[in-house]
Amino acid sequence: MTGTSTGASRPDEGRAPDETAASGSGGSTPPAGSPEEARASAGPTGNRLTVLSGPSGVGKSTVVAELRRAHPQVWLSVSVTTRKPRPGETHGVEYFFADDEEFDRLVASGGLLEWAEFAGNRYGTPRAPVLEKLAAGIPTLLEIDLQGARQVRATMPEALLVFLAPPSWEELEKRLRGRGTEPEDVIARRLAAGRIEMAAEREFDLTLVNTSVQEVCRRLIALLAGAPEASSPGRSTS
Repeated sequence: MTGTSTGASRPDEGRAPDETAASGSGGSTPPAGSPEEARASAGPTGNRLTVLSGPSGVGKSTVVAELRRAHPQVWLSVSVTTRKPRPGETHGVEYFFADDEEFDRLVASGGLLEWAEFAGNRYGTPRAPVLEKLAAGIPTLLEIDLQGARQVRATMPEALLVFLAPPSWEELEKRLRGRGTEPEDVIARRLAAGRIEMAAEREFDLTLVNTSVQEVCRRLIALLAGAPEASSPGRSTS
């Protein structure tokens, strides 16, 4: 159930190519040629866990896919889920698939760094691969929901929690409805959860506002590389 692999979003984020990107805490974007910019261009290093979270439809999976395309050295944890595989999904690639009994064993044994339930299915982050990558100094990223982020905060307070926010609530609702792939009751459930997640933004170390996927990725890479803005909580517009 544990192991390393390329990963997928969680839980079941929709992928819209134009959903995205950036505003970070700590003031303005680092100028070209600055130490922060040099660290970002050199690529991420280090052993601090970075967590990316935000409401459904904000574009997390789009950002993560672009970040890993441009910086394949970033390791994205693969979640374990009790959800049934969908056509084209491979065990250990998109998810590790488990039945309820196996998931229960992972929870009881402390094998999960965090876990949460969504739409009747459970999702969790295998603990061992994350700790192994961090110990090896490999930049490690978790894309998880609010429940999971809170659990990581409690068990790994040194982790950097990044909140990905939409430009506005109206834009988030437009993106969710624009997918055209989910019934109204599922959309309503996602929107209700989104309001709770948006209200919890202040629990995170900093916020990136999603207006450009490339800019969000650039800021994330700078943070993974140890840019000073990571220590300045809050939100600012780039």
